[in-house]
Amino acid sequence: MAEPIRPAASLDGATVRFAERTVGPLDLIVLPGTITAIVGASGSGKSTALNLLAGLRTPDAGRAAPGAASRVSMVFQSPTLMPWANALSNVALPLELAGTPREEARARALDQLVAVGLGDRANALPRELSGGMAMRCALARALVTAPDLLLLDEPFAALDSVTRVRLIDLVTQAWAKSPGLAVVLVTHDVHDAARLAQRVLVLDPRGAVAADVGGARPSRHGGPIDPERARETADRVSAALAAAMEPAA
Repeated sequence: MAEPIRPAASLDGATVRFAERTVGPLDLIVLPGTITAIVGASGSGKSTALNLLAGLRTPDAGRAAPGAASRVSMVFQSPTLMPWANALSNVALPLELAGTPREEARARALDQLVAVGLGDRANALPRELSGGMAMRCALARALVTAPDLLLLDEPFAALDSVTRVRLIDLVTQAWAKSPGLAVVLVTHDVHDAARLAQRVLVLDPRGAVAADVGGARPSRHGGPIDPERARETADRVSAALAAAMEPAA
């Protein structure tokens, strides 16, 4: 008998209490090799869910289990690059902090910059990069450690539509090359969620999962996204989001 698949991470009734509100209970199982998007209104607990999955926050009730993911990387809404260091040094940083020899760390960092299309910008400082380039650099830094779980906290929000699609493509390319990589994206944009994810979770204003919608992303080897399916998925997510935000009768 095959052993059950161990989640990359999971939330089981996880609840976080803030001074002004309580978020949860959140229930979520993230399986290895999957892409999940989380959408919801502002304040519904999307970023809180990511912080729980990342181990950056401990729930006040319920449980946040790290699961099978031993290496977790996170990309935030802004690139959070060290302004005094060039792109290569920024990407190499997590490897060097983990004890990787400097020469090896920088070689791996350069390979990752090439993978995101920034091989010719390795010596550029963050101020010399466009917004899209800086976010690609942040993505390279997150991927250079070969994570098991990649958490994305609205990294496309401030980008133009063309750059957003390119970043989504880079994420899916990295996912396709890493069989065990699990990706969780938090976003306000239902179209981004539909294009990237295999599964879209809609949170209600309290932070509970109100709907679980199948995304437009096929399996890892299932070919490109069908634009019509992506539009239909975005429409279903929009409808579920509108329903979740309706006040209780």
